[in-house]
Formats: sequence, structure tokens, C-alpha cells
Amino acid sequence: MKRPGKELLFLALGGSGEIGMNANLYGCDGKWVMVDLGITFGDASYPGVEVILPDIEFIEERAKDLLGIVITHGHEDHIGAIPYLAADLGVPIYATPFTAGLIRSKLQEERIADKVKLHVIENNGRFKLGSFRFNYIPLAHSIPEGNALLIETPYGNVFHTGDWKLDDDPLVGNTTNAKMLRKIGDNGVLALVCDSTNSFNEKTSGSEGDVRKGLDEVIRKAPGRVLVTTFASNAARIQTLGQVAQDVGRHLVIAGRSIEKIIKIAQSTGYLQDFPKTLSYDEAMRMPAEKVMIVATGGQGESRAALSRIAFDSHHLKLSAGDSVIFSSRQIPGNEMAVGRIQNALAAKGIRMVTDRQAMIHVSGHPGRPDLQAMYRWIRPEMLIPVHGELRHMAEQARLGLATGIPRSLVQGNGDLIRLAPKGPVFVSHENTGRLLLDGDVILSANGPTIGERRKMAINGLISVGLAVDKHNHLKGHPTISLHGVPIEADRIEFIEDASRAAIKAVHEGHKSEERMREAVRLAVRRRAHHWTGKKPIVDVVAVHV
Repeated sequence: MKRPGKELLFLALGGSGEIGMNANLYGCDGKWVMVDLGITFGDASYPGVEVILPDIEFIEERAKDLLGIVITHGHEDHIGAIPYLAADLGVPIYATPFTAGLIRSKLQEERIADKVKLHVIENNGRFKLGSFRFNYIPLAHSIPEGNALLIETPYGNVFHTGDWKLDDDPLVGNTTNAKMLRKIGDNGVLALVCDSTNSFNEKTSGSEGDVRKGLDEVIRKAPGRVLVTTFASNAARIQTLGQVAQDVGRHLVIAGRSIEKIIKIAQSTGYLQDFPKTLSYDEAMRMPAEKVMIVATGGQGESRAALSRIAFDSHHLKLSAGDSVIFSSRQIPGNEMAVGRIQNALAAKGIRMVTDRQAMIHVSGHPGRPDLQAMYRWIRPEMLIPVHGELRHMAEQARLGLATGIPRSLVQGNGDLIRLAPKGPVFVSHENTGRLLLDGDVILSANGPTIGERRKMAINGLISVGLAVDKHNHLKGHPTISLHGVPIEADRIEFIEDASRAAIKAVHEGHKSEERMREAVRLAVRRRAHHWTGKKPIVDVVAVHV
């Protein structure tokens, strides 16, 4: 597939078959547009890596046909890759004011604000890119300016939901306008491209207003200091926590630079205008404990976040026995060990903990089954394309949509190029996609040698062998051997002597080239390591000519 023809195409480069890293392409009349460009976060399978980006090589090779990047809202899984990938694409970005503020801050941090053109589109705004006309449609979510996109094309209209939920009392942002959505459905929708995250949830996602009541009840009863942890980007929850602090008569202190940044950007774009004045750390620690409420990052177990530092006594703010920590967020699968580590540290201090399993202190920002079915009835699309979910979530939404009366559905995954019109949805081809790793300041392939070697070192350890040889590859002196993460402790000296003898023997076998000599030593030492430990560590051999 080189260029779209007289047709409407859809291709997910990220976010289909996974939760996070959303990056979607629409194509028609020779041109492409991208919707969202997000990240996901690293786990134990990528040692040392915190941020993962979508591999967008497909559109990089077709950048001359890309018209722009349109952003639905400001969560990291929708905007997080922009500072690392957008400049190379060389196209403008379109976003509503609050979202644009978050993007601008990221570009400034990376010192590339002058290299990426950012267009601010007013809420409920419309704009045109080639054959595409975009309309921002406000939907409730856990961040200001959650939006769907009504994408009008010559081949039919697409309603791309982004992340959304139904909430009659969202506290920040808009309620869902059923009348507007019915009108969109009346005008005809070819395809509903829809968030699948909570497709198994039998109940509606719940209201932020109910969370306020639940937090009021829990915190009003709590003695001592109270710390509430939530996602920094959940501006709706931050607004709720500001109101709760006032409800229960506590002074607020913010612990976490990312929360401070969200508050600043929100206030600069008209949100959180009644957010209470906050205390400094020193003021908070001097105030009576029962008068203090801390809002902190780190509810997912992040080791450098404020909650972890407080739990392990490396933060200016302190908690002690009788204080409370409230986890006002959903624990992301895969973070159980990291969160458990912090909770155990808090428990050792005698600190009481409350999670969403014990009280109404969190609601999801994504649609449950009743929400999805309401959207189907309002929009009445000709077809449903589930996105933003693991395969099981998308397949379940497809079944739900068909059972609710949508005529056609197609479950696609990252790299599946789909023709929506004419005569769609049909599978056209599979294009290369994948993951890139942000490792420090370097972007690497997820399948490259660096991460492969790091996994092997993490599992099996590393042995370094240093050799001094003459120009004929004859050994001078004894090999130098050091171990890193190899499970030999009590017998370390004996093993090194054994491995050294094996290395000497391999050198003395008389290899004509240095490369063959080093390979023989590597294999000989690894065999001895396997004999001693049952593992096959990486063996690195360095020869120095003397």
C-alpha cells in the first residue's frame, strides 16, 4: 500500500490489541491523517526502560502524504510520543486549548517547540485537512477536554470516540450531550471507532460526583494526616480532591511535580479556578496532622514518585502510625508487585490504607457495557471498529455491538490495514508495526540487540574475561575474570580459577586469528559457568595486545 485511492482506510499503529500507545491513521484520496500519538509504560520484560513508543515507520515513509496529527485529549497514552516522534514527521498538530497546553509543555521540555507547529482549535471547533473535515465533539472523561472526533470524508462519516464515559456530574469538563450525538447519528455514521477498555464491565463507569461523596466520607473519619494518591493527569480527580479538602476542613499540599504542572496548565486554560491555595512542605509538617491532606503521585508503585519516597522516608513530608493513605486510582495490571512493595512499607509504619475495593473513591474514565450500548443507540453506525483494548476487550465489544443491532463489526489489530469504504469493512493488508524503546535519551528497537543482551544479563548474568596477548595471540600472564550477577558466591575463587584454566587452554590451542581465539575462550568459560551453575551467562572477552 503506497497511497490511499478513492476509498477510506483505517490503520492502527498502536493501541489495538493493547491498552495504551494509541496511534491511528485514516487515509483517503492519496492522503493520510493521524489521530493521537501516545506511549505506554515499560515493564519487567524491558529492563531499565520506562517509556515505550509506537513504531511509526509506515507513516514516516509516507510523511509527504501525511496532512497532520489530530489529538483527542491529553492523556499520556494519546500524546506522550509527540516530543520524540512528531518533529521527524514534519506536520502540524491540532488540539483543543488544555490539551495543546500539555503538548506545548512537553515540546518545551525537549527544546523542540520551534520545530513542531501546534494549532489550537477551540472547544467544539471544526477544521479541514485535505478531504477530511474534523469536528471536536465533547465527551466526559477524567481529564478536561476529552473529545470524540466526527471525521467527515467523501466516503462517509467516522465517529472516533477517543477515551470517554457517561457522567452526569463530571465536576470538570462536559457531560455527554445525548441530543448532539443523536443528531450526528441522524446525519449518518459509516463507522464507529470506539474505546473497548471496559467492554466486560456490566455496570456503567460511575460519576466523579459520587467519588467526591465517597472521599468526603472516608477522609472525614480519618485521624491524623491523610495522603491521597491518583494519576497526575486525572484533572477531574484533582479538582475533586480540592473540593474534598474544603469539605472536610483540611489544608491541601501537593507532592509531585507532574500534578503541579497539570494544575498550572488547567488554570491557565480556565479550569480549576476555585482550587484551594496549597501549603508548602514545611507549612504542612508544622500544622496539626488532622488538618493536613496531601495529594501525591505514585499510586502505581513508581519508585521515584512522591508516595514511594514518603513510604521509604526519603521525602520532606512524613507519615506515621495512625495516618491514612487513600489509593484513588485503579491499579494497572502488571504493577501489583511495585504497589505491594509500597503498601508493605506503609503497613510497617502502622499506616491505614484504603483502595477502591473498600470504598467509593475511584471511577473509571472508560465506558462500561451500558455506556457502550447507549452510544450505539445514539450514533447508529453502519459498522463498529473496536480499538483501545487488548484483543479480548475488542472482541467482546464487537460481540456487544452486533448483539445491540450494529450491522457489521471487524476486530483488527495493530498493522491491519482496513478499508472502511467502499464495501467495508474488509482487511486489505498487514503492515509492519511494533514498539520503540526510550532508553535514557536514546530510541531503540524493542527487538534490537541492546534489549536482548540486557534480558540475558538480567536472567543469566555476565562474565568479563580480560586477556593480554602478543602479536601471535600467545597469552602473557593470567586471564582476568570478573563476575556480574552470576550465582556463584561461596565458591567464587574456585570458579574463577577453573574458568581461568579453561581460558588458558583455549588460548594455547593456537588460533590463527584473534576473533577465533576470543570465541574459543568465550565458549570455554561459558561451558564452565554452565557446569557450575546450570546457567549460561553472557561472556565478554577482551584481548589487549602487549
